[in-house]
Amino acid sequence: MQELAEKYLRKESLPFIFCPGCGDGQILNATIRAIDSLGIKDNIACIGGIGCSGWIPVYLNVDVLHTPHGRAIPVAEGLKLSAPDKDIIVFSGDGDCLGIGGNHFIHAARRNIDLTVIMINNYIYGMTGGQKAPTTPLKALTKTSPYGNEERPFDGVELAIASGATYVARWTTYHARQLVKAIKKAIQHDGFSFVEILSQCPIQAGKNIFKERDPWKMMQIFNNNTVQKGKENESSQKKIVIGEFVNKKEEKEYSKYLADIRREIYEN
Repeated sequence: MQELAEKYLRKESLPFIFCPGCGDGQILNATIRAIDSLGIKDNIACIGGIGCSGWIPVYLNVDVLHTPHGRAIPVAEGLKLSAPDKDIIVFSGDGDCLGIGGNHFIHAARRNIDLTVIMINNYIYGMTGGQKAPTTPLKALTKTSPYGNEERPFDGVELAIASGATYVARWTTYHARQLVKAIKKAIQHDGFSFVEILSQCPIQAGKNIFKERDPWKMMQIFNNNTVQKGKENESSQKKIVIGEFVNKKEEKEYSKYLADIRREIYEN
């Protein structure tokens, strides 16, 4: 087994349940590399929601909680408040995070609690059969929008920024090196960090939305239809902007704010 895999994978959980070509394996790889480069394996705790992406932390040989649908973030908040020195990473799909878990997402961002939320956006509910999700493009065909999606999609980055997240980035599975760097910065950031990853789902989104089921070609679609922040021009107006959007260091983190309040109460 490869050295990092030997060090980080929970072997009793193998083999992976991910479909061939799924981007979740690449995201697991990027996360392992980020954790290893920071040397914080023993201080990491990972939380997974429900759906394909919620299984990512199950394969990591660290402290892991697998939660009900949409509840990964509040469970992570409880863990952070009980163990404030822990580095906590939440893995959540676009449906899990912005659908049933949307209210938890905006309030955790508003509080600026020190969590790293990695949202894997494959534009669809993949595990349950290919229904439209909060991020499904307008007019896209899915199992529950056979005549085209009539609902405007959420932009996860814009929602995170509007809700008060103090670190916000977006990359794709094509941008492997940038993704590792973004996850590292998110973990190190003292506050609510949100990293959206555009990821291929060859089985559901590939078949229904992109009309392309080859994983590599789907990754090339991501590359061709994105533009890095700061490099936008007239020819890239319809492209998705990727990169780092917010990195605020002056906002006070929530668990530290609560600790200050408790200290004031007991001292007085």
